[in-house]
Amino acid sequence: MPKQRIVVICPGRGTYTRETSGYLKTHGTPAQDQIKWMDAQRKSAGLPKLTELDTQPFKAKIHMAGEHASPLIYACSLSDFLSIDQNKYEIVAITGNSMGWYIALALGGALTHENAYNLIDTMGAMMKDGVIDGQIIYPIMDENWQVDENRKELVLTEIENAGAHVSIHLGGYLVIGGEQSALDTLLKKLPTDDKYPFQLPFHAAFHTPLMKEVSTKGKSELPSSLFQKPMIPLVDGRGQIWSPFSTDLVELHEYTLGYQVMKPYDFSSAVTVAMKEFCPDKLVLLGPGNTLGGSIGQIMIQNNWLDVDSKSAFSKQQQSDPYLISMGIEEQRGLVV
Repeated sequence: MPKQRIVVICPGRGTYTRETSGYLKTHGTPAQDQIKWMDAQRKSAGLPKLTELDTQPFKAKIHMAGEHASPLIYACSLSDFLSIDQNKYEIVAITGNSMGWYIALALGGALTHENAYNLIDTMGAMMKDGVIDGQIIYPIMDENWQVDENRKELVLTEIENAGAHVSIHLGGYLVIGGEQSALDTLLKKLPTDDKYPFQLPFHAAFHTPLMKEVSTKGKSELPSSLFQKPMIPLVDGRGQIWSPFSTDLVELHEYTLGYQVMKPYDFSSAVTVAMKEFCPDKLVLLGPGNTLGGSIGQIMIQNNWLDVDSKSAFSKQQQSDPYLISMGIEEQRGLVV
């Protein structure tokens, strides 16, 4: 039987939560050597080991802080990636959301595991002395998960008026980054429902010009010599493809620590390009958790992909023969490991 072609999607910050704590203990075996190495690095830096963090009771201010959350999420995703049955599946491309780009670089071979950990640890710890401003998530879709253009226009106008920035295009949501004063204005101004607008805890104003200092510092600490050509095509947060043959390492370094840090991350474009250019049989979302599942469904709806044009069509399609396999959902996980 021929292998099924899959595009792998790496999650970003905010996916290691109370619900997913203990993920490494349950699913970490495939990456145990790498996790042991990461634990040794952390121990020598005076930081708690990932295996310790994963098994102790979840505390938001510890587990969601960048210096702990980033490597924890990387370890979970790496382990999931290594457990994919490659006799059954051919990985044709890798993409990710926000910090998921760093994970994609590692899994696609553009960074060695050690260099990837170094990048993720360095960038994750940039806010150790205090988070720079923040992010709000806000829906721009109707109950059918179709983008409501009028609502989107209204939200973009409010963002501009408040002096904030679109940080991530996330399917039927916008993630808005900005100074706390601008976000406070938006929290009052944007039409509210029982859940939104919602400020993401422990999130800085990633992917906005406010990250200029972080970008400069990242470039000085992480030289382009850490990067190598990927072995699997990567789709970045603009929808640009980095192929094994044509990748320019200086450009890849500049994008990863420059553009991507200070400019909006368009996850919607990344997934759209991955589906259209690689035509996979399935999309596989790595754990921990499944927070991106809905957004990926919304991106499919935006593209009318496989005739999925509404929330109910997506749910129906996911029940019979899921196109999106989420490794954070036990019964779907069994399809790929």
